[in-house]
Amino acid sequence: MGDGSTEATTRATEISRAATGRGPRLVAVGSGKGGVGRSVVAANVATALADSGQRVIAVDTDLGSANLHTLLGVEHPREGLSDFVARREEDLRKLAIETPVANLRLVAGTGGHLDDAQPDNARRVRLIRDLRQLDADWVVLDLGAGVHPATLDYFLVADDALLILSPEPTCIESAYAFLRAAFYRRLWQSMVSQNLRDLVTDAMDPRNERGIQNPLDLLREVEAADPAEGARFLRTVDEFRPKIVINGARSADDIRLGFSVVTVCRRYFGANFKYLGYINYDEAVRRSVIAKVPLVHFAKEADAANYLTRIARKISEPPPAVSLGRHR
Repeated sequence: MGDGSTEATTRATEISRAATGRGPRLVAVGSGKGGVGRSVVAANVATALADSGQRVIAVDTDLGSANLHTLLGVEHPREGLSDFVARREEDLRKLAIETPVANLRLVAGTGGHLDDAQPDNARRVRLIRDLRQLDADWVVLDLGAGVHPATLDYFLVADDALLILSPEPTCIESAYAFLRAAFYRRLWQSMVSQNLRDLVTDAMDPRNERGIQNPLDLLREVEAADPAEGARFLRTVDEFRPKIVINGARSADDIRLGFSVVTVCRRYFGANFKYLGYINYDEAVRRSVIAKVPLVHFAKEADAANYLTRIARKISEPPPAVSLGRHR
């Protein structure tokens, strides 16, 4: 996370500043592991937002395994985000291409370097800043699975951070690992003192010698070291507001899983998680993927299409005011 250097501190500050620029609303769609339908959700949410008459740009940041273009019916895009990462194109706006969906453009993720597809930190800061300058009302980011620093940063800077889970034990375990990594990365970035950043880094190890087992333990350590940093810690926790989506629900237990995940996360992280909704298992999803047409167009009356449209509608609602409070 942190390397204990001034350079690391500067990098975190740059990402934070880049994230605060005005511009389109950023929606990040992430997952702890692959195979949970993350890209399907991203494609359909972007399409549903575009169908409402708003200007949308979908960005595939999964440069190692990009497939958002296929789900949107774009055949073999010649250019994409990898050109920006490799500095072959400095203007991100030029990489946004038309899709078959009205009001929806795409920055594809194809052509990433096989050795290290993700951008280095400096390029990541530039990308986050440029995303805020795109000519659109919404930018929907399809993130790669796992806890790569780039993936976590995109998730953390989004106005709406969606975490997609399927109702399977391995997926739930991976989701918790993702949220924990994102949470501690955000805390590390928020701390001003390098000593306290080192403390956050220590806390990420469950077997740390300080005996820190959860965020509340960490808060006590931070407040004891510096009350001002403790207040910053609390603000950071209040601003950490991921939204949980259960995909592929087949039963009432699957649907209730979302509430259980939110309850556990609120108790552990002390943060204001939200259960945004669920998407039922629907064979029409598979057929829409084969047809390379978003489900909300391929089978508008399908239950899953209705649930995806509902999720997009919920995202469009004005965000609640941030209330600062001590979650203990």
